[in-house]
Amino acid sequence: MITLFTGYDEEPKDKKKDQEALAAEEESAGKSGVPDDGSSSLGRKSGFFSRMRQAVTRTRETFSTRINDIVALTREVDESSLEELENALIMSDIGVETTNEIIQALRERARKQAIAGGEELRDLLKTQLRGILEAPIRPVATPSAPPKVTFLVGVNGTGKTTTSGKLAAWYRAQNRSVLLCAADTFRAAAIEQLEVWAGRSGVEMIKTRQGGDPAAVLYDAVSAAKARNIAELIVDTAGRLHTKSGLMDELDKMRRTASKLIPGAPHEVLLVMDATTGQNGLQQARQFTQSAGATGIVLTKLDGTAKGGIAVAIARELNLPVRFVGVGEQMGDLLEFSPEAFVDALLG
Repeated sequence: MITLFTGYDEEPKDKKKDQEALAAEEESAGKSGVPDDGSSSLGRKSGFFSRMRQAVTRTRETFSTRINDIVALTREVDESSLEELENALIMSDIGVETTNEIIQALRERARKQAIAGGEELRDLLKTQLRGILEAPIRPVATPSAPPKVTFLVGVNGTGKTTTSGKLAAWYRAQNRSVLLCAADTFRAAAIEQLEVWAGRSGVEMIKTRQGGDPAAVLYDAVSAAKARNIAELIVDTAGRLHTKSGLMDELDKMRRTASKLIPGAPHEVLLVMDATTGQNGLQQARQFTQSAGATGIVLTKLDGTAKGGIAVAIARELNLPVRFVGVGEQMGDLLEFSPEAFVDALLG
């Protein structure tokens, strides 16, 4: 039986605190009704950069320190300084292929026109990193009529269900109506976990029993979203490996169900990746992307790793944009990814 979860009779322990935090975020984002003289926009940009900088603290402590040493000691860029930079990039988990591309571009630049010193080398590196991160960015598909359907996919343990709840709160902060769909009927307690996030973010959720048909609950969720003119339908799917043919077939069935009800759906398929797994996670994601038809990446636990350079490797090697990053455990700890802010946070 498909049921509609509309909230708790008793509020979850953290709901009031989370709603107050969400309200504070909305007010700081300029949604308080006070005329904006431009200062709030500057404040939002400054606050966003500050949070991104905090999220990449562990990566910056290692990567930026190495870069600063190279900058301080380099008067004229030569092969030796490029080799030192190459080692620093690889150590930050940018990856061998991506690092080789960056170093080759810098080497070619130095051949055509001498790189004056360490500061110019830093500026050129920032340009290279931003270019790689921006290259796969494409406009997000927008349906002619709501809802926009977003699937969250990936392996177990990456934070899909948590990200679903945080994404619902993020869209609410943009004044968008949201409906959650609990299509992970495979993992024990997944539905209950999403219920908690639905209650915290103040959105409704369509669910069924554990072991139920995910395509059936998706059908009801799409129908409900259309009937209520919901802007965003977020679908939490079961964790799966690309090698599990049964689960991949199930995902294909869900895609067909969505597309029959709404042409072009799902409009986004976000692959949720754990940043702390680094290159190992990238290898798994490369194979998963081909099977699941991912259109973008959500990189979770960015604040918990010293190898945040994996974001650059993802953009280059998967040719997928990083759409969001998870930077903590709270409801508001999901940031829309900005290549410029990310690179500036790493290198200043």
